[in-house]
Amino acid sequence: MQNIKMDISVIVPLFNEEESLPELEEWIVRVMKAHGFSYEIWFINDGSTDGSWEVIKRLQAKNPCVKGVCFRRNYGKSPALNTGFLRATGDVVITMDADLQDSPDEIPALYDMITKEGYDLVSGWKKKRYDPLSKTIPTKLFNASARRVSGIKNLHDFNCGLKAYRREVVKHIEVYGDMHRYIPYLAKNAGFTKIGEKVVHHQARKYGKSKFGLSRFVNGYLDLGTLWFLSKFGVKPMHFFGFLGSIMFLLGLISVIAVGAIKLYNLYTGHSYILVTDSPYFYLSLTAMILGTQLFLAGFVGELVCRHAPDRNHYEISEEI
Repeated sequence: MQNIKMDISVIVPLFNEEESLPELEEWIVRVMKAHGFSYEIWFINDGSTDGSWEVIKRLQAKNPCVKGVCFRRNYGKSPALNTGFLRATGDVVITMDADLQDSPDEIPALYDMITKEGYDLVSGWKKKRYDPLSKTIPTKLFNASARRVSGIKNLHDFNCGLKAYRREVVKHIEVYGDMHRYIPYLAKNAGFTKIGEKVVHHQARKYGKSKFGLSRFVNGYLDLGTLWFLSKFGVKPMHFFGFLGSIMFLLGLISVIAVGAIKLYNLYTGHSYILVTDSPYFYLSLTAMILGTQLFLAGFVGELVCRHAPDRNHYEISEEI
């Protein structure tokens, strides 16, 4: 059977958004029909405890372009996005949040930037935000750090949920843990370097309340450090641990030799001396050698494991439509 060409896959991760889903689906469909796009909408229900899944099933019953996955429990936004990426068939993949703060009216322009301007990934920039200062100020600091570490200087809003991708991009990256904040960085590390940005309209939340607290900023910096380390040394951890271990071992060895040489010199010249084992420098040197050996072994084990966990992106799905 020949595959039917699909223009756009829209992926919407969600958690307890039953009120906004009908309006969002209607808005997306209206945009798609107005521009003649063939499309599919993937609603990824991340273990919602309200009636979100029942709403999705009702939407699918009246619109076959609507599809859905329901997790048995809440895993987080990254697993939801990764699940959608695996199932997307459109030439262009659009991600957006389910809270109606992202406007589907932006989709045609994002689609053109991918298909006509040749971008691999286009990230939205909510230049004018309707968020409190307690959220906007940490966001600015976070984005400044992400630009510095990732080297992607032209992005102002790494964490914007509204993004567009060439299909090849989402098929060659793995989003796990809380790495959805750094999808542009993941794409860059995978070799997709034409990354653009588009100013998008940010709307005030219409229903419910935000599901994210201030803890996400702390976690975001920890994830950024992890991603930087993995991008530099993830394939070759021995380059990091082995180098540090070798340096520490050599410093300890040189120190032990120096302590022994000082005693031999004192013996030869007749000066007073203390036992080698009475010198604190002897034990510090041995400690450095032991730590160096442990770091070297950690690098060796890391080289063997090489961060491949077969069940890292395995999630329990209760139903799929």
